[in-house]
Amino acid sequence: MTDTSIEVKYGEREIDEGKLITFPNPRVGRRYNISITLPEFTCKCPFSGYPDFATIYVNYVPDEKVVELKAIKLYINSYREKYISHEESANQILDDIVEACDPLEITVKADFTPRGNVHTVVEVSHQK
Repeated sequence: MTDTSIEVKYGEREIDEGKLITFPNPRVGRRYNISITLPEFTCKCPFSGYPDFATIYVNYVPDEKVVELKAIKLYINSYREKYISHEESANQILDDIVEACDPLEITVKADFTPRGNVHTVVEVSHQK
């Protein structure tokens, strides 16, 4: 008899359960920039189903909270099975980080790998 159940791997479980976690800013009142590069972003085109690949750049000035790095890695990996446009993915990432840590200012840049001779870069910003 063959076992037909699909075992969920621990990494898949962490991604599925992942959410943006924050911790207190150690230097509230000091303006400083945090730059995070996430070079392995993947999602699926909502029209074709083809995979899209991008490097996501997050630059923000924290206020009271800072995003924990392992949490943002797992959060970004949760997009790999989502059918989402380039524009919506950049905007959703921005919205979710703003909701999690309410930074003074933030820019999210999604630099997508060219596909079909088209290179897309979507940059979105938010300021308190």
